[in-house]
Amino acid sequence: MGIPERIKAIQDEMARTQINKATEHHIGLLKAKIAKLKREQEEQATKKSGIKQDGFDVRRAGDATVVLIGLPSVGKSTLLNRLTGANSAVGAFQFTTLTVVPGMMEYRGARIQVLDLPGIIKGASSGRGLGKRILSVARSADLVLLVLDVFQPYHQDVLVQELGNMGIRLNTLPPNITIERAGSGGIAVARLVGPTGITDGHIRDMLHLYGIMNARVVMREDITSEQLADHLAGNAVYAKAITILNKTDLVDGSFVKQVAGIIGTGFVGVSADSGSNIGMLRDTIYERLNFIRIYMRPKGGPTDYDEPLIAQDGDTVEDVCNKLHRDMRRQFRYGLVWGSSVKFGGQRVGISHVLHDEDVLTIIKRR
Repeated sequence: MGIPERIKAIQDEMARTQINKATEHHIGLLKAKIAKLKREQEEQATKKSGIKQDGFDVRRAGDATVVLIGLPSVGKSTLLNRLTGANSAVGAFQFTTLTVVPGMMEYRGARIQVLDLPGIIKGASSGRGLGKRILSVARSADLVLLVLDVFQPYHQDVLVQELGNMGIRLNTLPPNITIERAGSGGIAVARLVGPTGITDGHIRDMLHLYGIMNARVVMREDITSEQLADHLAGNAVYAKAITILNKTDLVDGSFVKQVAGIIGTGFVGVSADSGSNIGMLRDTIYERLNFIRIYMRPKGGPTDYDEPLIAQDGDTVEDVCNKLHRDMRRQFRYGLVWGSSVKFGGQRVGISHVLHDEDVLTIIKRR
């Protein structure tokens, strides 16, 4: 029996199992087995590879990469054209876009690559249509834009589920848990939080499933079986996402309020056709990417305030070096920083110093 058949057999068993307190442990182990099998499946596919998938090998460019994910005919191509000025084919029929179409959104000094992906359908993560190839592009994106038709808001659940099946977790952080392998002593669990829903026995069984017989587990928050399975499999991606409700120009405010009751209030309503609210969407994308601006000051020269270097919140001097030139890290001696990340202007810093928004940086090279 191959991996797909084994996964299907476990999924069938889960479907037959009544979910209650008594079966919670069993269901958790089944989910962990599926996560393990999917990781093995990915590893096998990587080894077998060598076949280029035309249109889906997109070189990352700019300061961040954003992908448009949605079902067919929700207006992704028109939205890409509005955001970037790209020339993605637009048509009033399904599957107009059959490859990945890139565009570049230049905004507030940042260059943001936006990828228009072909529309996905239910079952995409299992291989229906071009599903797996489409969703795999989203795994490496900095931000996922879930594009919904205002008349079909319930499709948000489909998109979240298909992305989840590919190991893409939206708007959540990795579980705060540490697993340190040991040579003996079995599985010891230390909890730095109050009572949790997952028992020591369940943790032990899941670690044994992954061949871990001796380890120290430190839990800093209450986590679920799925989160522990993700941590053990090591193939989950944690991505930021924005929900976009398109074609809002076709309905009134009361209709939009009804839709908000279905998908929640955390969405941006736009009309790609008319261009309505595109400015707010650009603002939201920029802010969600957590950009910071670093002004470079050459040694002995003036600060360049016209063209800041765009970095991510939490980036270090090393990250800036890597953005500037591939040899800059090797040539780095020390940095001088002016701004909120240091105690005084012109403070000398090392390669691991974390920069703040609007810091001024001078890089001193080795002689």
